[in-house]
Amino acid sequence: MTRLTFETAALFARTALGHVAREYPNKMDHVLSGPQDVRGPRDLHPIFFGSFDWHSCVHGWWTLMTIRRLHPDIAETDAIRDLADQLFTPENVAAEVDYLARAGSRGFERPYGWGWLLALGAELARHETPEGRRWEAVLRPLVQAFAERFRVYLPIATYPVRVGTHFNTAFALTLALDYAEGAGDVELADLCRERASAWHMHDRDCQAWEPSQDEFLSPALMEAELMRRALPPEAFAAWLLA
Repeated sequence: MTRLTFETAALFARTALGHVAREYPNKMDHVLSGPQDVRGPRDLHPIFFGSFDWHSCVHGWWTLMTIRRLHPDIAETDAIRDLADQLFTPENVAAEVDYLARAGSRGFERPYGWGWLLALGAELARHETPEGRRWEAVLRPLVQAFAERFRVYLPIATYPVRVGTHFNTAFALTLALDYAEGAGDVELADLCRERASAWHMHDRDCQAWEPSQDEFLSPALMEAELMRRALPPEAFAAWLLA
């Protein structure tokens, strides 16, 4: 496995720092119910307004927080801390949570952004520094709001979404299951495993029809990765060979 070297970590940190707070250009996932909803990215999302779109900003922050934990001695650590202290505030988190309560926001960033937000919450929970614990506590209401969205959505999701794009349910459930296991959220973890089994347990003979032109995920590999986490090792091995 390739190791994340000091130099590569610093490069990734500089790259993410260069876009997580850059508001434009921006591709918004925003439903307009009237002229009152014509608002800019930072006004709507005071934390995750950068990186071209909301979910990219979230996983940009996941990158920064992961690097800060694994390589706390890089020069960019202070810049990460300062920007997080500026943006990760109770007021900003409350605004992000309030956005979810809008009538037109039920499907906002489902499921890709949901999964990445839980991944960010899971990453912050691994931090043992005072500031890391502070950021985790501040962001927790938003993390819990997205965990609840999964709990509401999954029981009524009859079918998986198998495309290799942002709508892929296996990728999102992989991130959600990782979060749930780390957070001790037994209800969500069990629900992720149940949906994984209901959707994919009887899949057989995967066809070599990928990648499609617009895919950045492998639907087959994402399904296999989800089932690897959702099943006991022996059951997964039998499923994979079927």
